[in-house]
Amino acid sequence: IRDFCLSRGLGDVYKRQVRGAQSLNHMSQKQGTSGGVGLVQFVNGGLAGMAATCIVQPIDLIKTRMQLSGEGGQAKAYKNSFEALKSIARAEGVPALYRGLSAGLLRQATYTTTRLGVYQVVMDLVAPKDGSPLPFYLKLFCGLTAGAVGACVGTPAEVALIRMTADGRLPPSERRGYKNAFNALSRIAKEEGIKTWWKGCTPTVLRAMVLNAAQLGCYSQAKQVLVSSGYFKDNILSHSIASLISGFISTAVSIPIDITKTRLQNMKYIDGKPQYTGIVDVVTTVVKKEGVQSLWKGFTPYFLRLGPHTIFTFIFLEQLNRLMIGKTMK
Repeated sequence: IRDFCLSRGLGDVYKRQVRGAQSLNHMSQKQGTSGGVGLVQFVNGGLAGMAATCIVQPIDLIKTRMQLSGEGGQAKAYKNSFEALKSIARAEGVPALYRGLSAGLLRQATYTTTRLGVYQVVMDLVAPKDGSPLPFYLKLFCGLTAGAVGACVGTPAEVALIRMTADGRLPPSERRGYKNAFNALSRIAKEEGIKTWWKGCTPTVLRAMVLNAAQLGCYSQAKQVLVSSGYFKDNILSHSIASLISGFISTAVSIPIDITKTRLQNMKYIDGKPQYTGIVDVVTTVVKKEGVQSLWKGFTPYFLRLGPHTIFTFIFLEQLNRLMIGKTMK
């Protein structure tokens, strides 16, 4: 992950995260406070998400292109995910599959740092005093809370990511041509107003609440069931299986909201009027012009992106937690 970030000119972001984790870990060891440990959990969450993003960014780009394909009843640009992969690589070059990586890493440094940190801290706060496992409904509540807070923090980076990954599908004259995530955010604020950073915030928060309740809650529950069965230990194997279960469930329940969010964040203004008026307008337009099944458009790349990203994120997070604070997630 370090070498990858350095080769992409993103070394500063990586170094800041690592220095933060090291200094917070030192502080927690020196002071012996749970507050220091809580801060380390935030930084570990961000580092784990960034590492996973470097692996799955091409799938995320394909997912976005698939969700925007056929918008407004137009002919679909791709029949399936594999055709999208070949078409993008052929027309734009293989490096184009990593377009928007800086925005993806910024999103992880904001959204994932917050959601995974909040989840672990809230889990510790509501954990039973007798050390018994947390009830499943409380795990879902922790996931909902973490998702809502993380989405509010990470929406600006999300907007930049959607626009950068979608740019290549537009005619050259209509492309925004953002150089990187920070250039995208500065231009958006200058050209459209800083409020645009939070365009689509409502569906983003709704998606994050549903996604994190399913992803984090189901991961914790699946891991608990696996380890308590006696057939698995608290290791990478159980983490991987729990992550796969979590990834599939969270994909199925969150993709309609994700499509709504993507359409809102990528929309343009036509004659001074927005392409969509809100969440309900997006959903009704998609159903009317593209069919109900289109709400699950891009399921395969979404799962192929979310599944591995979930697996890698939790594997990296569990190992970082074990290394930094001597424990894994509950």
